[in-house]
Amino acid sequence: MSVLLASLLIWGFALSPATMAAIFIETRPTLWMEAESLLEPWANVTLTCRAYTASLGFQLFKDGVAQEPVNVLALEYRFVLGAVTSETRGLYRCRTGMGDRWTGLSQLVEVSGAESLPQPSLSAKPVSWITPHLNTTVVCSGGLQGVTFLLRREGDDEFLEVAEASKDVKATFLVHRAGNYSCSYRTHASGHLSESSATVNIEGLEVPPPPTLSIQNENTAVLLPGTKKDLLCVAPLSGVQFQLWRGDVQMLVSMYSTTPGRVYFSSDTLASGLYTCRYSLYNSDKAWSSDSAPVELLLSDGSLPPPELQAEPSATPKPGALTRLRCRGPRAGLRFALEQKSAWVSRWHGLRSPVGAEALWELLDVSALDSGNYSCVYTDPATHPAGSARSAALELLVEGPPPRPRLQPLWQGEVTPGRDVVLRCVGPVSNLQFELVREGEEAEAVDTAGGDLVLNNVGPQHAGNYRCRYRVGWPSPLVSELSDPVELRVAGS
Repeated sequence: MSVLLASLLIWGFALSPATMAAIFIETRPTLWMEAESLLEPWANVTLTCRAYTASLGFQLFKDGVAQEPVNVLALEYRFVLGAVTSETRGLYRCRTGMGDRWTGLSQLVEVSGAESLPQPSLSAKPVSWITPHLNTTVVCSGGLQGVTFLLRREGDDEFLEVAEASKDVKATFLVHRAGNYSCSYRTHASGHLSESSATVNIEGLEVPPPPTLSIQNENTAVLLPGTKKDLLCVAPLSGVQFQLWRGDVQMLVSMYSTTPGRVYFSSDTLASGLYTCRYSLYNSDKAWSSDSAPVELLLSDGSLPPPELQAEPSATPKPGALTRLRCRGPRAGLRFALEQKSAWVSRWHGLRSPVGAEALWELLDVSALDSGNYSCVYTDPATHPAGSARSAALELLVEGPPPRPRLQPLWQGEVTPGRDVVLRCVGPVSNLQFELVREGEEAEAVDTAGGDLVLNNVGPQHAGNYRCRYRVGWPSPLVSELSDPVELRVAGS
């Protein structure tokens, strides 16, 4: 890895999604708590912040509020809290860096004090299911170094396993049976147990669950002369091999991958039909997953006369109206497809096999998102890949802004300072770029992959009313109006 690339990664500079998928390295620091004596864990406490690589500065956050940074060249820095009091109890994180170049925040560490021990967390890796050919693991994580972790399965009287983490703050357990699992820890043999973690369900399956198959995020696509759209198969874990099927025939086509756990199948040699994909672990050729939901690929060589496309009742409908798009072919027995193209979307609507010579699509409650140039094609199922050229383009124009999104808080009541909160912005279509806006300020957070917008390390300064909006398209995007507000209340503010 070059020095420049390493520096970009260390300081969290943005790279392209494809590049990041291939070279992502976690650069956030690690924070843990050390007690001078585990017999009296709160008598003398130190928080250690370790950087990914040597850093010029360290900064601690308590209950969402930044403390004074420490300027020192080191791999780690120890923040001495001493005896835990009401002033030092709280939720802590740290970051490393200098000036305006800081890493992301570490995981959260709770300093509770008194007789209580903070609740650990339990997570399943790599997946939350097991099969006859795959065991999984659960990882129990706490913030205090050197404790003993205990794993319990619901319905069992005794702890399943016990693991001493003499120099760590987590323990990994191998899971062989399905069930509901939780974990806890203790500081010494006669000490009290911590509160149990939240429960993690491990499902028992005969075969691995299905992957997802898509063609540019859609479940249908039409390939016309000069176009290329490869099929993407995504498994829920990495370290697998893939197959592509057309009906009950395995397709031996070229494939490529940029990210573990997903593969692209080349469409160069594929014919029209319904396709599915499956996967299996590399060390178990017989343990194939269930098949994905099918996607339909339609090939047209453009040799047949183009159809005619009409909008009813108008090509300039009012927002909220019902609009019908009718595609007319030369005869019955054809397979039709409708394409929408605009600055913000390029997609094929559902395919149609009408009894007569025309296919109908109904656009319900139209908005500006439905605007664009539409065209339709047809193919002759009896003579694949014989199909038509595109119809003449029909411009559908709907005035006004796109529909407002909905903002949902994924918490209840007041938020404890130092916690993360998630607000879910729900839009009318997929592939939107969402923004979270606090009243009176600019965008707080952006999520291009979905609608979950995260506020990390919430403090009193985050209290207020939030709204969300979305953008779609580039370079001149459509921008929605703001959602109704959601109030974020932070305890103690």
